Amino acid sequence: MAKFCSLYSSSSGNSSFIGSSAGGVLIDAGVSAKKITEALSGIDTDISAVAGIFVTHEHSDHINGVRVLASKYHIKVYATQGTLEGMERAGVFKSAVDAYIIPPEGMEIGGMYVRPFPISHDCAEPTGYTVITTDSKRISVVTDTGRITDEIEQAVMGSDLVLLESNHDVGMLQNGPYPFVLKQRILSDVGHLSNEAGAEFAAKLVKSGTTRLVLGHLSKENNIPSLAYETSKYALSQEGLEVDRDYLLTVAGDLNAPVVF
Repeated sequence: MAKFCSLYSSSSGNSSFIGSSAGGVLIDAGVSAKKITEALSGIDTDISAVAGIFVTHEHSDHINGVRVLASKYHIKVYATQGTLEGMERAGVFKSAVDAYIIPPEGMEIGGMYVRPFPISHDCAEPTGYTVITTDSKRISVVTDTGRITDEIEQAVMGSDLVLLESNHDVGMLQNGPYPFVLKQRILSDVGHLSNEAGAEFAAKLVKSGTTRLVLGHLSKENNIPSLAYETSKYALSQEGLEVDRDYLLTVAGDLNAPVVF
């Protein structure tokens, strides 16, 4: 059976486990190594079962734990060339870290296949990932993108489970305390998906066969979990799709229970 768990998901730190009972991979490691190993233990997964860390981009909330995890537990790290260069500038490779450029066509690891796809974010060479598990389940991670591009749609459509960004409520952001420049960055095409933008794509996903949606990377300042949930649920209902009948919908936070299917 496939296992997905959002270990941490917010603007403060992000990390997800994808795999099975036999092992798997981490997508990002944006909190401390200690927190990640403890979170994995909480879902009955030892850090030794992690075959690789796949990094989406070099922002701190996605790489803070990479250096210690990779060097202490001898875990290989994979990312695009641009992301690896950004990580080097951030000091990730001050310790002995085995890091590799992931091929554009993807790669096999631990009996799974991990395929990157470009996303739209304000960093060097960001990517989302689709993981095909040992029992042929497709799990995709789509966060930290200002818009849903054709490349994202082509890569993600038909996934069984998608971790989909639902970062902010536009009204809360516009009327909130953030500086104007930061608001404009978040709202731009290289910023983050709003609840409404995420909900629009969620409807397309479920219509294409996705049965499990996990809303992630919620802003603590500019969103509320219940608001993100209801926005997506409403958009799906407008397409005649009913939660718990046609799809399952949850909101990621920290230390979530795993989804096993």
